[in-house]
Amino acid sequence: MSETTQQTVTTQTTTNRKPMYIAVGVAAVALVAAVAWGIHDRVHAESELKEETRISAIQTVHVVHATGAGGKDGQELILPGNAQAYTDTPIYARTGGYLRKWYADIGQHVKQGQLLAQIETPELDQQLQAAEADLKQAQANLDLAKTTNDRWQALVSKRAVSKQEADQAQSTLEARQSLMAASEANVRRLQQLQGFERVIAPFDGTITARNTDVGALITAAGGGSGATGSAQELFHLAAVGKLRVYVAVPEVYSSEIQDGMKVELTQDATPDLKFTGTVVRNSNAIDQSSRTLNVEVDVDNPQGKLMPGAYVFAHFRLAGKATAVTLPSNALLFRSEGLRVGIVRDNHVQLVPIRIGRDFGSNVEVISGLNGDDAVILDPSDSLENGMEVKIAQAKGAQK
Repeated sequence: MSETTQQTVTTQTTTNRKPMYIAVGVAAVALVAAVAWGIHDRVHAESELKEETRISAIQTVHVVHATGAGGKDGQELILPGNAQAYTDTPIYARTGGYLRKWYADIGQHVKQGQLLAQIETPELDQQLQAAEADLKQAQANLDLAKTTNDRWQALVSKRAVSKQEADQAQSTLEARQSLMAASEANVRRLQQLQGFERVIAPFDGTITARNTDVGALITAAGGGSGATGSAQELFHLAAVGKLRVYVAVPEVYSSEIQDGMKVELTQDATPDLKFTGTVVRNSNAIDQSSRTLNVEVDVDNPQGKLMPGAYVFAHFRLAGKATAVTLPSNALLFRSEGLRVGIVRDNHVQLVPIRIGRDFGSNVEVISGLNGDDAVILDPSDSLENGMEVKIAQAKGAQK
């Protein structure tokens, strides 16, 4: 083969291989592009996952704004109390015997002087008869002594008898007068005991207990016929037209309770009914065992809707402090460094030290450290720290 022919063949072979090189190059570029795109997509996905993880790690909190404690009506203090009848007394018999009949039962309203029961007193009747007989005898002896004394005094003036005999007659008369007075007093005592056969109501009220029945043996209380010191209560009478409500006020509020202030009373049994009472007195002393002040609230109860012995709630209106605010109790954080609350500023937590005043149960009074513009975190977790990023889920309205 000539040199010219060989060069022609070589040129043709080289020309035939160029498309193959181009295809290989395009494939290599495509492969590199695919690998680069895959790496970029994975890096982007990882970046999005990290951002989602960071966002989901942000704690969601509920916040509340503190409210002023010194509003127009002041702060309401709700305390439990016990209602008692204004006058509540057991009724005993003052004379012994057997119950003849009773006229009032539980739940019955009675008037002062109304007959409640009658007692048969056969022994007392006999004692009274004997005492009246003794009185007649004492009267007869007194008349005889008086006549004898008059005669002796007349004779002594005529010197017919001695002065000694006249003085003796005078002394006998005085002794008979004393016996007469004692007999009269004994008769009056037995007559009064006989009057107690009729058991009457000492005041207007409601019979809350009847502890006797017809034929029961009645033992007198505090003396009288058949008194043994173990007398049984016949009735229990309560005046319910006006009630006393006793409330134990914590020492921290004792200085704010004043006589004459109005108090609203409610009870769970009748939640729709409200009663208005008045503070009439207090013990003026703190009970050392409970650290409370015993306060009496009187409330008119003409219709008897509030029953004695009821468990009620007394609503006191206390004047709040102008610079104080109130917070729900579940916003407090108890840390080793002291009492704190968490507030949200620019979506970050700031732990603020506070001082509390009065405890209202569900709310507390904060006297320093907060103002009404602070968004305070409710139910803060123990992991809450300064600077932590948080997300507000819902801003609750002001607490009242």
